[in-house]
Amino acid sequence: MGEYSRFIDWDKMDTTIQDQDTKELTSTEFQDLKQLARQGYWAKNHSLRAKVYHKLINDIACRTVTPDAHVYRDIVVKIAGKQNSSSLPLPEFVDNSLVPTYCLNAEGIVAVRKIISCIASQFPDISFCPALPSVVALLLHYSRDEAECFEKVCRILACNDPSKHFIDQTFLAFESSCMTFGDLVNKYCQAAHKLMVAVSEDVLEVYSDWQRWLFGELPLTYVARVFDVFLIEGYKVLYRIALALLKFFHKVRVGQTMESDNVQQDIRAFVRDIAKSVSPEKLLEKAFAIRLFSRKEIQLLQMANEKALQQKGITVKQKRQNVHLAVHAENFKSEIVDVKKMRDIWSWIPERFALSQPLLLFTTSEHGCSLSRFYSHCEGHEPTLLLIKTITQEVCGAYLSTDWSERKRGGNKLSFFGTGECFVFRLVPEVERYEWVIIKHPELAATGSEQGNNSSQISDPPSLTSLPSDPSDRLSPFLSARHFNLPSKAASMFMAGDTECIIIGGGDGQALYVDADLNHGRTVHCNTFNNQPLCSESFQIATIEVWGFKDTMTN
Repeated sequence: MGEYSRFIDWDKMDTTIQDQDTKELTSTEFQDLKQLARQGYWAKNHSLRAKVYHKLINDIACRTVTPDAHVYRDIVVKIAGKQNSSSLPLPEFVDNSLVPTYCLNAEGIVAVRKIISCIASQFPDISFCPALPSVVALLLHYSRDEAECFEKVCRILACNDPSKHFIDQTFLAFESSCMTFGDLVNKYCQAAHKLMVAVSEDVLEVYSDWQRWLFGELPLTYVARVFDVFLIEGYKVLYRIALALLKFFHKVRVGQTMESDNVQQDIRAFVRDIAKSVSPEKLLEKAFAIRLFSRKEIQLLQMANEKALQQKGITVKQKRQNVHLAVHAENFKSEIVDVKKMRDIWSWIPERFALSQPLLLFTTSEHGCSLSRFYSHCEGHEPTLLLIKTITQEVCGAYLSTDWSERKRGGNKLSFFGTGECFVFRLVPEVERYEWVIIKHPELAATGSEQGNNSSQISDPPSLTSLPSDPSDRLSPFLSARHFNLPSKAASMFMAGDTECIIIGGGDGQALYVDADLNHGRTVHCNTFNNQPLCSESFQIATIEVWGFKDTMTN
């Protein structure tokens, strides 16, 4: 441990990550390293971890001209000065981030600032990188000198492998990652998300802390274990760990009174003190137990969020509008839901639309019970929100990701389209959101032409199936031929419509079917889950509303 101890205050170090094991690395194959990292093979051997980091970082494909240790030695005096001052100002792009000490000694604390200042001089294209101080502080533990640490960080920043992404370096990338994390929480941590919505005025503000949890609040023993896997598996690991942290926070705090009126501060405190409740092994175990989207799917979601931000002109840091204020009490009027329930729905929609305001497109009370008028008022709007109130006061609905005009691609046949961001929900008698399912057998869908003259007789909707257990068999929830230039066969089937009916595949076996006169509907609950049904199996409709999303941002 001697050659890697220059910057460390060993009196402050957790004894579990000192050189207790005499292990050697027996394989450098990717799959072997992946398993060893997850198992914590070098977690108790400081020198071995340093050697592994050196190899992994040296293997990163970088830009042709990437600053190295020689560059650092040439510029450090000019950039940082000869005086070892701990007050050396940090560049603006770290955004006043925490500079964790990670048990560094006084020389190490000064070295962090010197290295960051030199990086700023060599990477003028970096405009926003709050994770950088943590990464530099961690890698100092596994570097012989400042120059070596500088080179390691530069290689991570200069990675040009299209299949890998390590650290966000612009506000656009950072903000879209926060939105993507919010979308993932909405899908994979619904109980925690519900708590966040209940106790926070701005959920996205809470989720924008997700990188700080990892690169700032998480103790050294934990962040080192995360970094072991991160260097091998990439950015997706960070989402996994952050989701696991949120799950553990919810588990510990559910039913308890918050320590403060600021859930953002409560989560930070929980992560700082995580050793009181969760071991590093349990954290990683929970993280990798989440059946997360594929890397490609997450990249597509990130692309969609980046595009939405660019369209809104949000490419540099600015004050974010409170998401809850997107639904203004004084401007919102609905015959079906009040402002509170609409805000509940707004908390479920993808983050890239959360800053939009609801815009009423169609209502049966004003436009009549006509499917053709329903289509004419909804076409050209994407996404849309469908709300249905029955004559027995039940309220259900659906978030529809795709423009209804897509149905025309099937000609006169019942045409299926949409993406897995579609979902159905119930508001009355109880609030419930149902995850999406795939309509596997659209040919089984019977159209309204088979109903005869009795409008109350609804024909059977298509066969539905919940998600297959093997992720490789799933249709991507974000693949859309029109958005991402993918072949049409990759497009998923979640919505359907023709002149006789509309069908929406919901989730957990739930599907919603509405006939042409917009007076009658039916729901299907076709699996063994214990969820309450979306609505009565057959119902009469009192009112239908369709809401669009009005962009309030200007370029």
